[in-house]
Amino acid sequence: MTQSHLAPEVMARARDIVALYPHPRSALIPLCHLAQEQDGWLRPEAMAEIAELVGITPAEVLGTASFYDMLHTEEVGTYVVTLCTNIACMLRGAYELLHHAEESLGIRTGSTTADGVFTLEDAECLADCGRAPCLQVNHRFFGDVSPEGFDKIVDDLRAGRLADEVPHHGTLVRTERDGGLRVEAETITAERRATAAAMAERAATAAAASEAKANG
Repeated sequence: MTQSHLAPEVMARARDIVALYPHPRSALIPLCHLAQEQDGWLRPEAMAEIAELVGITPAEVLGTASFYDMLHTEEVGTYVVTLCTNIACMLRGAYELLHHAEESLGIRTGSTTADGVFTLEDAECLADCGRAPCLQVNHRFFGDVSPEGFDKIVDDLRAGRLADEVPHHGTLVRTERDGGLRVEAETITAERRATAAAMAERAATAAAASEAKANG
């Protein structure tokens, strides 16, 4: 029997995730994140097991995973540092910060340090414009980052001082879900009724306005 690449506890979580969906392939992206949490990136062996779990081919898993920036199909560092270079950050020195990051880490954007600790990326927008220039480390936000602030973040990561804030790459959340969406049937019915009533009220208001305009 071939040994599974995914650890037993990870495989158990994967089967639980699949069970949440009416169609197994709907669990594809959550399973990709789960495998990436184990390895830091999506290894071919992991993609093959994901394909078997959801009933598709490994090529389909790769095709989907390669579409999303948050999923990596090639090895990355322990910490993926992503700097925003969109307009708000650009106006506040993002390109200068990116150049400093390349010099500080000794790599070019899109590369990983020789020790495998840091991967450097740039991004079109990280949606933290109020704290430009901003960056993410493993999808955790840091804002108002100066060159000196960048060096401190790097030093703190190397020294483990940010371990409580920034886990290794691949970990999106530290709390596991223990079931599917839980909403009482009565709540769903009430919300649907409220939505229908609101839509009817808007339609009546629009009709009255249209009639008043025609008569006016």
